[in-house]
Amino acid sequence: MHEEDDSAANPSRSSRILATRSFDVSDCEGSKEQSVKLCGYLNKLTGIGPLRGFKTRWFVYDPRKCYLYYFKTPQDALPLGHIEIADACFSYDVEVEEGLFEIHTEGKEFLLKAPNRQVMHYWLQQLQQKRWDFCKMSGHRDSWCSPAPLFPHTGLVAKDAEAVVYEKPNESMESVRSDFAVEMDNDGLVGPQSARNPVAQPSAALNSLRHWGSEIRNSMSHLRASRGVENRRSVFHTASSEDWEIVDPPSKDTTEHKPPPDSQRRESPSQVQRYSIGSAFTFDFRNPSRMKRPFHMGSGKPNRSAESSPVECNGTKTSELQLRFQSQQEEISRLQEQENQLREELASQKELVHLLQQALRSSQCDWRSTVSPVNMGPDGQDQAKNEVDKALAERDTQIKDLCGHMEKLALEKESLQQELKSLKIKVGEINEQLGMLMETIQAKDEVIMKLSQQSGNEGTQSAECNSPSANRDQQELDNLKDSLQGYKSQNNFLNKEILELTVLRRNAESREKALEAKCTSLEAKLCQVESKYLVLLQEVKSPVCSSSSEQTRSGEVISRLLEDALQVESTDQQEHPILKPNAVSEYDIYGFKTVPEEEDEEEKLEAKKRALDLKSLSLTDQETSVRVKWDNYMAITMNREMVRSPELKALMRSGVPHNHRSKVWSWCVNFHVKKMREDVSKDYFQDLLSTANEKPNPACKQIELDLLRTLPNNKHYASPDQDGIQKLRNVLLAFSWRNPVIGYCQGLNRLAAIALLYLEQEDAFWCLVAIVEVFMPHDYYTKTLLGSQVDQRVLKDLMYEKLPRLHAHFEYYKVDTSLITFNWFLVVFVDSVVSDILFKIWDAFLYEGPKIIFRFALALFKYKEEEFLKLQDPMTIFKYLRYFTRTILDARKLMSLAFVDMNPFPLRQIQNRRTFHLEKVRLELTELEAIRQTFLRERDNTLDGRTLISDDEEDS
Repeated sequence: MHEEDDSAANPSRSSRILATRSFDVSDCEGSKEQSVKLCGYLNKLTGIGPLRGFKTRWFVYDPRKCYLYYFKTPQDALPLGHIEIADACFSYDVEVEEGLFEIHTEGKEFLLKAPNRQVMHYWLQQLQQKRWDFCKMSGHRDSWCSPAPLFPHTGLVAKDAEAVVYEKPNESMESVRSDFAVEMDNDGLVGPQSARNPVAQPSAALNSLRHWGSEIRNSMSHLRASRGVENRRSVFHTASSEDWEIVDPPSKDTTEHKPPPDSQRRESPSQVQRYSIGSAFTFDFRNPSRMKRPFHMGSGKPNRSAESSPVECNGTKTSELQLRFQSQQEEISRLQEQENQLREELASQKELVHLLQQALRSSQCDWRSTVSPVNMGPDGQDQAKNEVDKALAERDTQIKDLCGHMEKLALEKESLQQELKSLKIKVGEINEQLGMLMETIQAKDEVIMKLSQQSGNEGTQSAECNSPSANRDQQELDNLKDSLQGYKSQNNFLNKEILELTVLRRNAESREKALEAKCTSLEAKLCQVESKYLVLLQEVKSPVCSSSSEQTRSGEVISRLLEDALQVESTDQQEHPILKPNAVSEYDIYGFKTVPEEEDEEEKLEAKKRALDLKSLSLTDQETSVRVKWDNYMAITMNREMVRSPELKALMRSGVPHNHRSKVWSWCVNFHVKKMREDVSKDYFQDLLSTANEKPNPACKQIELDLLRTLPNNKHYASPDQDGIQKLRNVLLAFSWRNPVIGYCQGLNRLAAIALLYLEQEDAFWCLVAIVEVFMPHDYYTKTLLGSQVDQRVLKDLMYEKLPRLHAHFEYYKVDTSLITFNWFLVVFVDSVVSDILFKIWDAFLYEGPKIIFRFALALFKYKEEEFLKLQDPMTIFKYLRYFTRTILDARKLMSLAFVDMNPFPLRQIQNRRTFHLEKVRLELTELEAIRQTFLRERDNTLDGRTLISDDEEDS
């Protein structure tokens, strides 16, 4: 939480002009890949009442959420709080203490102090720029996850990740922002290097004691690096006031506002200020006392450079305002002329309609008179009647078209009238602003002229006599010039702040309109779904009709509903600007196909239903809570590396969010193979690839045969030209040269393929090394698969202990579950469970090791235990065993069964059972080998004793 509530203590600052961030967008885009970390020491006003005072804090900007975290020291793991920069405004006062500035957020005011004015300007411009860049990223408020991941995706899913799209900068807007920007240097006091040069603690009689608990825990984490604060209390614990919590509500849509026309984009700061009135930001531009301060003779700040030709600057601004005002008047006159033209056109259209109606009546009379039933026979009468009907229908169509055209013209007229009213209001406001600015400029010109005359007189007097009074006057003049420079810098900063806040307000209004349109579209979509559902219920409820035509009609309705239900969002489909046409995409976020094409219609419906259920489960409050906890945890890793702890273990068991999985998996792999990587060269993986390309390997042929059979339902491995196929080939070939004892075993290809989805080639290679050489026994993937057979017997023992009823049921019907579970252990559930559950299993597996496989294997059986007990036939049980894992969709329930209901689950018990069964399996394999050798000898002896004769001898 925030460190203190300053708004209640000092409400007078809430009405000051606030500011936003600034810098060139082009500079930010050019340094997206490797941007300089914004961090450094600032003094922060903390405490309440007599404990109020400045304390030095270490501030770090987090680009993922646009938060400015503050710590006691750079080495602390837990931040004391954060400031939301995305919706913040900045301001400072020239006449207060040097380096002091304010950050205003919703309901909060933060008073910060930089070492000097130059560093203060650097911080303000950087924060303005960070806010501008964050708000210009399209889609960052639509996601429940971190908007701009600090640790971007790696691996094959990086191509499918929602890229942060930066809007094309408005050249006019950027030119205005650059005009107001001032180049500042941080003097080495901002950035990671500033951690070595801490700012001196400001002198204060009493300092805040509110965060003494956090400070003590951070101090203990320094003394016990291996067992940090996580071992004592969770970072998400919020029972006491000193703990902090970062909870992000679901963010809003950020569809940027359409760029205004050139006449509006080149508005002066005063005009932009006018547009800001009434916005959602808490500032007031109508208060003259806040917009300018009078010049006081003899007051000022030293060490400021003098300003040249201020009169010319003000004159230029006045001429620019007059030109813009004239352009606004010309635009209003043009719109009035357009309105008159439209009115004349509307009147002419009405007259044309009237004439057409009269012509229609006369033509009807002519037709009746000429085509009389007396002069014609029956056939002629019918033909004449048909021709009359056709003519009347054509006339009616023309009338309807003209009426529609008239309605459109009326709507255009109303919109133009509304636009004219708004322009008139704007012109009135511009006139008021222009009058105020003219008066202000005139007053400033008079003051400047007086000061210039006084300076000239004092110069001539000082030439005649160098008196002490003349020196004092000269010093006052220098102070006034210095104050003038300071006010100009403040004016530029506040003008830029007003300009950016105006744009942000317009963007917020655009987001609100887009959300309203999205809500309307969702309501329409819901009505369509309910209508289809009611039609289907009606068709199901009605009895089977005897008539073949009615049966055909009923079948057509149901077929059409099934076609609509099976539609998915394809990659080449035009995406709706507001609402996606289908709730289920063709591929999920991992690249797996949601609805297989080769399946029959029933299985397609089941796959579509499964995809919808998974999507609904991913939007629950529990999933959102997990994502928020992970965001909180990743925030505290800004100052330190990830370490093993109970909190991290609990988070891993709850599943890693998609946007953090690349970093977390990479850390887990490096943790397990750190010693191995230290013993080899940095180019070890590339050396193995070079060796594989130069020398043939017996495993190459089998690897090539298995590449396209690895994950055929994943788009990254679906065809030979996919990038994933080549990466998979490299990983498997490199591993076959690293471990020639195993070389290649079917199953390793799927392990490597899953790793490549989130890791680069080299990290995926070391992930395969960690699984085969660290997690699993050394003979797990050999030709005999000895370790895999042992684990099947261990699983059977654990099922007897944890699930006795189900174990007895399988034993009674003589069902061998190892025929199904053997593949679970060999490839860690790949192609056995739905993708969402698969990757959550892998999250815990890469952190804890092979014990996770036993936990989830038992949890899967526990999940469907009652369904298994209802089956009373061996064939039915075995058939259900083959597909029951694909029907399990609730990952939260499954993880609760694995990590709660299966406890206690000591690893030593598994190791002891493995040792016990290993000896038994070895004896059995030895016996089988002896039987095989005996059989081969007997077969050879039988063949040697046979007498072979030719066909001719047999015939004779």
